[in-house]
Amino acid sequence: MCGIVGAWLNQGGTENITDVLIEGLRTLEYRGYDSSGIGVLRTDIGSESSSSFVRIARRQGRLANLEEVLKDGSLQGANVGVGHTRWATHGEPSDGNAHPHTDGSNHIALVHNGIIENYLELRRELESEGVLFASETDTEVLTQLVGRAYGQTGDLAASLRLALRRVAGYYAVAVVGNQNGATELVCARQGPPLCIATLEDGAILASDVLALLPHTRDVTYLIDGDMAILKPGVISIERIDGEPGTSVEREVTHIDWDAEAASKSGYPHFMLKEIFEQPEVLGRAIFDRLKPLEGDVEFEGAGWTSAELNGIGRVQILACGTALHAGIVARYLIEGLARIPVEVDFASEYRYCDPVVSPGTLALAISQSGETADTLAAMRLARELGAQTMSICNVQGSTLTRDCGRNILTHAGPEIGVASTKAFTAQLIAAYLFALRLGRARGTIDETNGRKMIEELRHLRPKMEQLLTQEYSDSIRAIAKRHINAKGFLFLGRGVNYPIALEGALKLKEISYVHAEGYAAGEMKHGPIALIEPALTTLVINTEGRVADKVRSAIEQVKARGGPIIAVGSDPESQRLGEDVIDVPKTSEWLSPLLNVIPLQLFSYHFADLKGCDIDKPRNLAKSVTVE
Repeated sequence: MCGIVGAWLNQGGTENITDVLIEGLRTLEYRGYDSSGIGVLRTDIGSESSSSFVRIARRQGRLANLEEVLKDGSLQGANVGVGHTRWATHGEPSDGNAHPHTDGSNHIALVHNGIIENYLELRRELESEGVLFASETDTEVLTQLVGRAYGQTGDLAASLRLALRRVAGYYAVAVVGNQNGATELVCARQGPPLCIATLEDGAILASDVLALLPHTRDVTYLIDGDMAILKPGVISIERIDGEPGTSVEREVTHIDWDAEAASKSGYPHFMLKEIFEQPEVLGRAIFDRLKPLEGDVEFEGAGWTSAELNGIGRVQILACGTALHAGIVARYLIEGLARIPVEVDFASEYRYCDPVVSPGTLALAISQSGETADTLAAMRLARELGAQTMSICNVQGSTLTRDCGRNILTHAGPEIGVASTKAFTAQLIAAYLFALRLGRARGTIDETNGRKMIEELRHLRPKMEQLLTQEYSDSIRAIAKRHINAKGFLFLGRGVNYPIALEGALKLKEISYVHAEGYAAGEMKHGPIALIEPALTTLVINTEGRVADKVRSAIEQVKARGGPIIAVGSDPESQRLGEDVIDVPKTSEWLSPLLNVIPLQLFSYHFADLKGCDIDKPRNLAKSVTVE
């Protein structure tokens, strides 16, 4: 569920298809993955043998493992193929579950990003008809549907259309087929991105424009419901629900060799692109760190052994802005899971409160850039006072990571938008992993519960992606439009979601310049309730869990005073109380901030966009605050 590439090169060209596919997959490694593969077929063979000429290579782990397999030359001589980097959702990471998948007749090779929600129902139907499955994936169900239709129609585009009309979910799909000597390359999109382009000697597709830039700067972005048929020099785009052979026009976008223009990938703003990148950030942040069998986590560098961590008796978190909100979430996680007392301070105030550092204190500094002046100064003071130091940071080699004894790199990638989104998510993931490692070291989390926590984390990615479809985003835009004339906003949350209320309010203030305040839901009646009126909108974050009924009480108090409510989260009772509802998939209470923050980011984005604000470069703000 990560990266897709596909290409068709004319015979006799200078480029080899396997090299092109591997190059594209290497460009997409940043998205996070646990296996990779390519599937190719030839076009210069006779019809009698063509049905068995799909060739596939797949390997668990890094792309280097796949490249090692390809050294035997078994996939050479082909000129059309598809490639994929996978993040496991249905079926564990393995060679057999890696993409591409093929049907039993080897007519096709198919790769897929997304989720087929009704795959179990379809799988049972196919198995009852005698279809044998070789993997545990939802993708193979789609492959078998396409392959069965292909055997009947001999038309790959028609077969993909028929199969997609039967599935529920969201997807980006690319498939190659060769039957009776006719080679075809087809792709389709409903949710995850896909872009396509013609080349002088071929055609190419990918899930990220960065994979196309080595070959062309003129690309076409598919929209939801599009299906494209690619041939060398020719592309035809049709609608999945339309009439076969009826083409639609899509604009060709010229990408200048400007880093910002290239990396927007068709999104109107970096902020929106970075919001949509968060499932990939999750993949990168936990790849190679999880130890599922032990129910534990392994970090890079020194200082993470149980003996070393057992010396920590107190954690002092130092941060500013969005990173401070991540630090408050970290407090809930560390205290709740590792049972170590935690304090959170504005880094900008820490030096001026005459802090007391007790023996065994760990000063944890959180910063996206690693160059935030206030955070660096606070961390250095804590170290002078005897604290151990640690950072959660996005930039390897930054001043903060060089100065700290331990570092957890967040691997969020470059964040261009000034208002932080994916870097915040990455910080939450790092905090969760650190709390788990601390809990295992101290014995407050046993192996069984550690395994459960890792399993819940691994299932978080598809839930994130459910929040990042065009349909979901459009529904939040409609809610933002209904509240565009509100004179202000109150964000309420409780427990581990209290800092998410703070972050939601901060995002709205940063990019739309309207007044918004975040409060702990229990504190609303101690003052902010005086603000409640029909002109003030209240967004309430509530997840099923220990404090859900307490948060519902706050909703009732707002409603009794005529205040409009936007209910955000998975709690069904809260949803029944809200005038507007933003539903969020259910997960563990500890992980719920990672899901609940996404719709708040989207709400802020759409609200600011509707107001015509400069979203990526809000007034008076800088990406990295390097002065006090």
